[in-house]
Amino acid sequence: MATHRTFHGLAHRAGSLSASSRVLAEEVPVAISFNGTSHAVLMATPSDLGDLARGFTLSEGIVSSLDEIEDIAVVEEKRGIDVQVRVVADVAEKLQQRRRSMAGPVGCGLCGIESIEAAMRDIPMASAQARFSSRNIAEAAEALAEAQKLNHRTHSVHGAGFYTSESGIVAIREDVGRHNALDKLVGAMAADRQDMGEGAIVLTSRLSVELVQKAAVAGCGILVAVSAPTALAVETANKANITLVAVVRGHEFEVFSHPQRIAGGTIKHVA
Repeated sequence: MATHRTFHGLAHRAGSLSASSRVLAEEVPVAISFNGTSHAVLMATPSDLGDLARGFTLSEGIVSSLDEIEDIAVVEEKRGIDVQVRVVADVAEKLQQRRRSMAGPVGCGLCGIESIEAAMRDIPMASAQARFSSRNIAEAAEALAEAQKLNHRTHSVHGAGFYTSESGIVAIREDVGRHNALDKLVGAMAADRQDMGEGAIVLTSRLSVELVQKAAVAGCGILVAVSAPTALAVETANKANITLVAVVRGHEFEVFSHPQRIAGGTIKHVA
């Protein structure tokens, strides 16, 4: 399925309407099911859906490693896409038990989360030892922007990249959803057996708590974003020993938690 298509319409420029065209990103319903039972439906860009399934399954704690995933099949249907994940029997049984224990309708607003307790789950402490200079931070944000091929065409998708000081951006995934973009990146890195503690996750979006949770589960100690974090994201990053760098503007940025991973780093307190 295509990731974008061209629409023809009108544009008002120089005081008048004239024919115009624009490339727009596709957005389709993507169901993620486990052993035949639907678990979550995401609105997503229809690319790298195997990576999306791997990353979602890992970052939501459904499996602890890819060894517990037996197969992934991407099935296009009339009104969307079903990504069918087959997990080992023990994981499937735990999912069934969790569904049976649900007391009422879901509705926390987090993909695949059935309760407030699950949304605010405990996450692992990051032990990553990677260290960055201020130059690395600027380079990471700039390199991610340059690598966003779909966004260059559509100007409407988020990017998530993995950056190391030695190799630059080593992987990037894009999606209309910021959570999806990060899940795709986590899935791609896991499939390649790459250690995310060796570098930083770089995002084009604001930093909400779910993104910090996903980074912690992936074992990454540095999270860099061009926009600001929420207060809960900072609180969670502090607890998880994650260095949160945000509001990156050229060579200027703000460090909100654990500055020890940034050379000469100090937290800039904002009133």
